[in-house]
Amino acid sequence: MLRFTLATLGMVVLLALALAAGGPFPALALIYITVFTYAMDRLSALAAPDHPGQEFPAGNGLSVLLALAHFPLLYGGIWALTQGTATTVDKILIFLSLSLFIGQVGNSNAHELIHRSSRVLRRLGVAVYTSFLFGHHASAHVRVHHVHAATPRDPNSARQGESFYAYAPRAWIGGFRDGVRAESRLRQGRGWHPYVGYLGGAAVSVALAALIGGAAGVLALLAIAAYAQAQLLLSDYVQHYGLRRREIAPGKYEPVGPQHSWNAPQSFSSALMLNAPRHSDHHAHPARPYPGLDLDRERMPILPHSLPVMAVIALVPPLWRRLMDRRARKWHRPEPAYG
Repeated sequence: MLRFTLATLGMVVLLALALAAGGPFPALALIYITVFTYAMDRLSALAAPDHPGQEFPAGNGLSVLLALAHFPLLYGGIWALTQGTATTVDKILIFLSLSLFIGQVGNSNAHELIHRSSRVLRRLGVAVYTSFLFGHHASAHVRVHHVHAATPRDPNSARQGESFYAYAPRAWIGGFRDGVRAESRLRQGRGWHPYVGYLGGAAVSVALAALIGGAAGVLALLAIAAYAQAQLLLSDYVQHYGLRRREIAPGKYEPVGPQHSWNAPQSFSSALMLNAPRHSDHHAHPARPYPGLDLDRERMPILPHSLPVMAVIALVPPLWRRLMDRRARKWHRPEPAYG
């Protein structure tokens, strides 16, 4: 657990200092989550074990701490961007580092929490997502993505040849719509629909931003949310690009397996994102806590670079396709005949 704690809380401390003290800290926070993370990933001596074993901590304490830190960082960031005395350059640095932190660390942590069996932990994860206006992901991810991943029924599984710019609106709209349908089928009119909470929570977040900074505060929240959500969508795009489960009968697909998600073994970025790049094992065992996620380099597709680097490459479609299409075809298996 030590590497997860040091990697994530190091960024929390730098962001807090950037908001409270300014000085070199806005630049240091951005350097930490970009250049420093890349450099640490290159140090193979710090590599984490591929197979952590069966005995591992749940990591709930760190997840709760990160979730509770998310709210003062988000709304403190809105204050710094609209009411604080930071320079324009520092405001740009704060915006970038805070948005990257929420998109990469806050999202990964909220993702962990919505998979927990504890109602309190799950609601905490939902609150984090709702604060940056993405509450519906708590339903779409669990009810749609984990059921239909790597099939045409999942809006968050990118097709081979599909650019991120075509994928992102399709995934956002499809996730919202299919999440509503899945929750409606599950509840059949009984009890509160969770989307009422997602939309209500988003309205509260917007109201808090308005109280902090007026119209500028609302614009700051919208900008941070858009950037953070783009990070989340980039992660989904990269981790499922071009991988498909075989249709073994009309409308029926093979079970999800290790070959249906892309993975990244780099240690520091994985620690920063709570092992989110070990994506195949997460799909195989959604309730398994992040410290215990496994990596099998023979049976799981491995990305050529770390997840954050691949997300940047995905923004340049010709470069992305040249790097990934051949690798995706390697994992494609012919469809079997029915019957």
